[in-house]
Amino acid sequence: MATICIHNGTLLSGYARMERCAILVEDGLIADVFSERRFEQKRFSSETVVLDACGAYIAPGLIDSHIHGFKGFGTEDMSADAIMAMSEELGRYGVTAFCPTIYPMEVSDMVTSIHAVTAVMGRETGARVMGVHLEGPFISPLRLGVQRPEFVQPVDIDLMERLYQAGEGHITNMTVAPEIKGMRELALYSLKRGIVLQAGHTDATYENMLEGMQAGIQHSTHFFNAMSRLHHRDPGAVGAILIHAELSCEIIADGKHVHPDLIRLLMRDKPTSKVVLVTDALKPTEQHHCPLFANLEEVELVDGSFHRKSDGVIAGSSLTMIRGVENLVSWGVPIENVVEMAASNPARILNLGKRGRLIPGYEADIVVFDAAFKVMASIVAGHFMLNEL
Repeated sequence: MATICIHNGTLLSGYARMERCAILVEDGLIADVFSERRFEQKRFSSETVVLDACGAYIAPGLIDSHIHGFKGFGTEDMSADAIMAMSEELGRYGVTAFCPTIYPMEVSDMVTSIHAVTAVMGRETGARVMGVHLEGPFISPLRLGVQRPEFVQPVDIDLMERLYQAGEGHITNMTVAPEIKGMRELALYSLKRGIVLQAGHTDATYENMLEGMQAGIQHSTHFFNAMSRLHHRDPGAVGAILIHAELSCEIIADGKHVHPDLIRLLMRDKPTSKVVLVTDALKPTEQHHCPLFANLEEVELVDGSFHRKSDGVIAGSSLTMIRGVENLVSWGVPIENVVEMAASNPARILNLGKRGRLIPGYEADIVVFDAAFKVMASIVAGHFMLNEL
């Protein structure tokens, strides 16, 4: 495995911004981080790959914890080949880790889809699969978005155990509606198995949200979308997330799912450490040929978002992580905070190990991008997925 040194960059470590810095990678890990002055004093072996970032940003690899598909491949394909293709394509976009996200489907299809994800783990050719994100089936029929109502289920621990066994311990996170009967039992089951529950597709009252927090539901799915609205007599799910600093949340920063000014409001009141950038990208994201399908329904791309062709309902995002980073910076969020939201926070909240920060001893998952947010290099575990430096 090559030793790599990238120097003369602005290092966004995941917790700070450091000008004119260098990073050294050895054996798939970050070996050292040092100033350009120290770089100039060092001597490297002839085998070391030394690259000049020319002032570009050097950041932890981006982590997408909510993504259904990419480049014409998706979890609904129920195929290990599709997940492998997502891994390879995402790696070229600066994403170094992701949680393939599975829609509510027939139970047998959910099991097959989970098996497809776990079959790829450890064999990835690009971005690494961290585990499965189940977006249901224990969600509210009143806040479906475009989830299919026939596949929504009441809480069923036996069913949850079947899904958990299919995942072989690799269900990372799960979107649930806290108000559903039996949710406390499900939450306690999940806590014991290290599954992070997120409130989403929920019609919860404020009191339901507080009860969910008591049971360990501390994260939330695509904030503002598919959840009970803020009301002066019942703050609902939106209000609970705004009021309680300890609740973390995903945001889809495409400017369509959430108005930029509402994201500015969120960032004013919520600690940066509690906000996670996601794409919620659908299968046809970055696909350049038609027809386009997501969750087995035909969609069309309208003004940056996918809409269901049958009725025009918004079906999901066409966002990429690097474009989400660019959008947040353009809306006034400091770039070092944005990188925290796109890498450090998902790694910490979902317990993904030593990744998401540029610290010696951490995984060498790195993205280099320029001031125009063009990805110039992408490194997963010390291996280049893209190198245009």
